[in-house]
Amino acid sequence: MTTTGTDFVELDRIAVLEAVRVVDLAKDDDWQRDTPCVGWDLRKLVAHMAAQHRGFTAAAHGAGQEAAHWREPEDVSEPARVHREAATEVLDAFAEPGVTEREFVLPDLGRTFPGLQAIAFHFIDYVVHAWDVAVTLGVDLRLSDEVRGAALVVARLVPADPEYRAPGSAFGPALAVPDGSAPLEEALRLLGRSPK
Repeated sequence: MTTTGTDFVELDRIAVLEAVRVVDLAKDDDWQRDTPCVGWDLRKLVAHMAAQHRGFTAAAHGAGQEAAHWREPEDVSEPARVHREAATEVLDAFAEPGVTEREFVLPDLGRTFPGLQAIAFHFIDYVVHAWDVAVTLGVDLRLSDEVRGAALVVARLVPADPEYRAPGSAFGPALAVPDGSAPLEEALRLLGRSPK
């Protein structure tokens, strides 16, 4: 991964907090809205986001191989609260000393990764999912140029192999990127999202 010197712990914190902000904007009648994640309404997307936070928290603590940590919560009657609590857990885990040097087991990707690389994966996931939620709700996404630029760097490193881009995967097949696309738009297109 060619991201030497990038503080992905801090960038991830920014992306996760922005995801929390936009999820918290959802009203009761928003949870059934379709999202850019094909086949997922907002409730399903936010449940997935909470599960990923909890899975990455477990991975940071050496328990990522245990499938129970990656399961979506059974009770999503209050999706924003469930997501907020899970986000707090993962941010606390990633703030622990030495976390970037740990080994993270990530079952969805079928292997173990260095902590810094795993956190970069989490970061790109939450830039994209924050965008998914913002688009679903019709609200602005507030991410700095630094975050958007780092997201593009990571998006360019995500494997484009069909096995990683199959239906139900986090990212779809890459889309064409028009000349002059802004960094976030390019990152989204590389990950199978079609910015409006």
